[in-house]
Amino acid sequence: MVPEDIAAHLDGLRGRFAELEKALEDPSLYADPEKGRKITCEHHRLEAMFRDFADWKKALADVESNKEIIAVEEDADMRALAEEDLVLQQQQAAKLEKTLQIALLPPDPNDDRNIIVEIKPAAGGEEAALFAGELSRAYLKYAEGKDWHVEVLDQSNTDLGGIKNITFSLTGNEVYSRMKFESGVHRVQRVPETEAGGRIHTSTVTVSVMPEAAEVELDIKPEDLRFDVFRSSGPGGQCVNTTDSAVRVTHIPTGLAVASQQEKSQHRNKEIALRILYARLLEMKQREEQSRFAADRRSLVGSGDRSERIRTYNFPQNRITDHRFAVNIHGLPAVMEGDLDQVIEPILLIECERRLEALRK
Repeated sequence: MVPEDIAAHLDGLRGRFAELEKALEDPSLYADPEKGRKITCEHHRLEAMFRDFADWKKALADVESNKEIIAVEEDADMRALAEEDLVLQQQQAAKLEKTLQIALLPPDPNDDRNIIVEIKPAAGGEEAALFAGELSRAYLKYAEGKDWHVEVLDQSNTDLGGIKNITFSLTGNEVYSRMKFESGVHRVQRVPETEAGGRIHTSTVTVSVMPEAAEVELDIKPEDLRFDVFRSSGPGGQCVNTTDSAVRVTHIPTGLAVASQQEKSQHRNKEIALRILYARLLEMKQREEQSRFAADRRSLVGSGDRSERIRTYNFPQNRITDHRFAVNIHGLPAVMEGDLDQVIEPILLIECERRLEALRK
């Protein structure tokens, strides 16, 4: 996309931006929280684009101004300073132009959605369960740093402090767009605390990031759902294990079933089970559409296939490797403490550059 195209495209969005500002001033908007969230997210995105556009135009003007100074400046020292400034200004202008090109890429239809994340240990027994717990804590700390709202929907722990599974929702700005490449198999290589011989073990954990769905999007009929209630199992507070509060909901046409026993309330467990079921059904629907229209398997790389090994956490070498994007990061302890932008930012940049390159062809 050339500079003239960027300017023309952004000018075409100013009308939409004015519509959004008017909508945000209407108190009735907040009677529909989901609509309000979508409008707020779109307004925030366009506002950032216009801000970058203004900075880019200023950088271009500074470049031209400095070129004029260099052309007429007779003092060698002053000309050398102007030439140094010109290089910096050209770099800044190029950086802002790339930012705008990326911002103008067609958005992923799921980018403004909230998400449900499921994490489960795979190969590796208790060591996999321990790492599943550590990875979930890293995501939750990352969410806290982004001011996202976290709600744990389901969690089952092991006796040694790991987790058998955890499901949680994340709500906020750019939730899906920043987390969508986390789906897949995460491999950890390290010496477990229980390993007396000091041998490095390899374990795996599966992560699934699913955009949240509304019932109306899926055209689910009441007769397509079967609800079963049963007594909660495992540790719990008073009443949890003595009443039929757990709920299992089954989508009859697909056979997908989700059970929830996290809460004491049967109504609350039903609500949680439905949220997770809708997310799984939307994921299935979108995967089928993606597979149907994909030209080849390569176009699905990084699509969130939960069977795809995406990342290795090598503790002895203090290194994280994302295999899809050839990203290598040193500083693993900081990442496990929630500094996931070290990994996510390079991935997002590479993916956007790939999309830009595809548009140029």
